[in-house]
Amino acid sequence: MAGVLSQATEIPRKTMVMFFLLDTSGSMEGDKIASLNDAMRELLPDLQDISDSNADALIKLAVLDFAGGTEWVTPVPVELEGFRWQDLEAGGCTDMGEACRELASKLSTSQFLQDKVGNYAPVIILLSDGEPTDDFAGGLAELRQNKWFGASIKIAFAVGSDANMDELAEFTGNKELVIPVMGKAMMKKFIRFVSVTSSKIGSRKAGGGNASQGKEEQLVQQIQQEMQELDPEDTVDEGW
Repeated sequence: MAGVLSQATEIPRKTMVMFFLLDTSGSMEGDKIASLNDAMRELLPDLQDISDSNADALIKLAVLDFAGGTEWVTPVPVELEGFRWQDLEAGGCTDMGEACRELASKLSTSQFLQDKVGNYAPVIILLSDGEPTDDFAGGLAELRQNKWFGASIKIAFAVGSDANMDELAEFTGNKELVIPVMGKAMMKKFIRFVSVTSSKIGSRKAGGGNASQGKEEQLVQQIQQEMQELDPEDTVDEGW
C-alpha cells in the first residue's frame, strides 16, 4: 500500500480566475484608497486557504487598475502563494469604459484563461466611487459580447455617495449584486466577505441548468443574509 501511495500524483485541477477591476481615480485618494489597499492585503491569505483546500479548482488572481488609462497589476493571472500586494495610489479620471475593453481582451483561452486543464467561469469584481469619464456604454457593450463575461459571476462595489449605482448594475446585470459601501469598516468587511464567498461558489462544480444564474442566486442570498447580520458600527457613513 505504501508503494502505491508513494506513486500517487496530484489530480490536475481546473483554474478559476478572480478578476478585480479597481478604480484608482483621484476621488479615491485618502481613506478610500487606503481602505482598499488594506482590504486587498488582508484578503489574500483567505483566498489562498480556499484554493489550497479546493479539490476542484486552483484560484488565481488578476487585478486591473483603472484611472486615466488602465494597467494590469498582475501582467498574467497569478497563484496566491507568494503573491504580495503592492499598494495602489489614486490619481486621474475614471476610464471605466477602457477597463471593460481591456477586460474583454483578456477573457479568452488565448489570453488569461488558457490553463491546459481548463477553466471555471471567472468571478469579476468591479469597484468604483464615481461616474465613468469615458465611453462606458461602448466599452460595456463590447465586453457583453464576450461569452466568458456572460458566464461569469459579477459583483460591484459602489464606494461612497457619488458612485453611479445604475451603471454598476448595468455591469453586473443584477442590481442586487451592487453593494454600497460608505466607510472603511464596511469596505474591508464586504470586500473580504464577497470575495471569499464568491470564490467558494465560483470554484465549485455546478449542477444542471443555468450554472451562472444558480451561482449568482446563491451569492445574492448570502449577501442579503450578511447585510441583515451587520453590526451597526460597520455601516457608519463616513461621508465618502
